[in-house]
Amino acid sequence: MKKVVLGAVGVVVLLLGGFFGGRLAIEAVVHDYILAHPEILPQAMENLARKESAGRLSGVRGEIEKPFPGAVLGNPDGKVTLVEFTDFACGYCRQSVADVEALIAANPDLKVVIRELPILSPESAEAARWALAAAEQGKYHAFHNAMYAAGQISPDTIQAAAAVAKLDLARAKAAIADPRIEAELKRNYAMAQQLGFNGTPSWVVGDQVLSGAVGREKLGKAIEEARKS
Repeated sequence: MKKVVLGAVGVVVLLLGGFFGGRLAIEAVVHDYILAHPEILPQAMENLARKESAGRLSGVRGEIEKPFPGAVLGNPDGKVTLVEFTDFACGYCRQSVADVEALIAANPDLKVVIRELPILSPESAEAARWALAAAEQGKYHAFHNAMYAAGQISPDTIQAAAAVAKLDLARAKAAIADPRIEAELKRNYAMAQQLGFNGTPSWVVGDQVLSGAVGREKLGKAIEEARKS
């Protein structure tokens, strides 16, 4: 009986040795392949990032792509949606304005949903409220561009942007006092937190989540991929 038990133990040891030996051999092959083909690493990281992005967007993408009424650039009925989380006090957001305009010009089917995310200063929060008030008057695009063109945010530059956009000031002030605008800003904060955004600009297009001033080329590629999918 003792010999049988010892024999069984020996078989188990051999099997385990073969398992771990085989695993180590496979790991060695993978290791050597990666060293010989390092170009696969960026692609692997990109695939991982997309998988993580799709997970974060699961179940909330429809809500994120649904704009505050009027807070849309480009084609409001476009088949492809680019969402931008933006702050008027953000220099990188200002830098991205030209990229977004070029993408709109190049993609007639592109709808750009702007989500105001004023996280940099109290002044940018006030500018965001005025932007949403402009959206209710159908003048969001004009105010958005004028506000970024103004550079520094102040009561004077906000009023100057409102004048450029030809806002009805009394109507805008009434809209700003409406709890719906404050609720929209809180909703945008919550969405940004859920998506893991900690700065602006941040973007959602298709199943991709992007952070920073990633540039026209990268956004254009993401738009094309979203269109194909």
